[in-house]
Amino acid sequence: MAPTPRAALLLGAIGVAALVLPLPLILAAVVILAGSIVADAWAARRFPTTTRHVPELLYRGVPGPFSVHLHGQAQRTRVRQPAIPDIDLNPSEGDGGLDATITPQRRGRHVLPPLAVRSTGPLGLARAVTSQAEDHELLVYPDMPSARRLAAAVRTGRFRTEGRRNRGPIGLGTEFESIRDYTEDDDIRSVNWQATGRMQRPMANVWRVEQDRDVICVIDSGRLMGAPIGTLTRLDAAIDATAAMAVVADVVGDRVGVIVFDDGIRRELRPRRRGGEAVPVAIFDVEPSNADSDYLMVFQKLTSYKRAFVLVLTDLVEESAARPLIEALPVLSRHHAVAVASVRDPDLTAVLTTTPHQMLEVAQMAIAADVADAKDRVSRSLVHRNVAVIDVSHQALSRACIAAYLQAKSVAAF
Repeated sequence: MAPTPRAALLLGAIGVAALVLPLPLILAAVVILAGSIVADAWAARRFPTTTRHVPELLYRGVPGPFSVHLHGQAQRTRVRQPAIPDIDLNPSEGDGGLDATITPQRRGRHVLPPLAVRSTGPLGLARAVTSQAEDHELLVYPDMPSARRLAAAVRTGRFRTEGRRNRGPIGLGTEFESIRDYTEDDDIRSVNWQATGRMQRPMANVWRVEQDRDVICVIDSGRLMGAPIGTLTRLDAAIDATAAMAVVADVVGDRVGVIVFDDGIRRELRPRRRGGEAVPVAIFDVEPSNADSDYLMVFQKLTSYKRAFVLVLTDLVEESAARPLIEALPVLSRHHAVAVASVRDPDLTAVLTTTPHQMLEVAQMAIAADVADAKDRVSRSLVHRNVAVIDVSHQALSRACIAAYLQAKSVAAF
């Protein structure tokens, strides 16, 4: 408990009055003020009860509702939710309750501490503060709304790759279904020349996309994946892309699974139906480790899986650092269709696209060009091993991974 500024102001006024008023009157005023503060402090101890409403699930970067309701005398009560890292709450305090917006900036598990409740007595002379509500665990998933938007675009045929729009979920398909009239939007490869000659008008084959394929996302969670990219890490971008892949696999009827590794297997979920729900639950709270990643170990494990499209999400660096990945890939590519995805460094891109004006900037550009050339050599080495390479910004990673998956599916690569 503590006196309020009003009590301090009254005590100051009594002190000034002591210059002109008799001492007995001043002592009486002090006693009355002290008694009033004690009585007000006792009244302030009658705290209202609180109920905190927080969403069961939150998504990184997506605002959600947050509220605190008071039950009982709440006219002179102020509520504050203490701040924690990576969670934005606006506003964080309010009178008589709290209606706010909570926006997590980082996925994973976060602990919301108890509320601080401050009650002021009816005279406004004393306050009391207490903690109410227990610690509350916040579960923050990756950016699932963006993943669902991409899946909806695939389902409705609005998904665009390299400026072109796919007419159906995944290109031409692989199984014959029927014959219909040819339209100007059809691929010339779909023309059925025998039927065209018989009907005397252009006819096209309709292909049905084969389902029941397996998709496996292999996420590197070693030390290189902890490198920051703006407000994210490389691992954050990889998990966002994996969540999008899982939702799209549901849309096109494939099974999807995930493996997270560093120098050992940290998480494993074998390919299954409804992976768009199971995969984010399995990986949302994975954090990068300090270990060096063992590619050979995880690729050998994948040889026991049936043939699948395997997306390896890692960090492509210069040749010496990428040698373990390059040497281990043949073990994987003999059994599966493989794509390796990496996030392009925005700082490197900024240096290479900015006109230098000073000698230091020229030197920085030369170093950045050497780094980019080394990464390009690694990419070419992977392509020579029949591996698709994805190297884009973190904003475009999910879309690029989905495009590679749909391309591999359309040509029956797995």
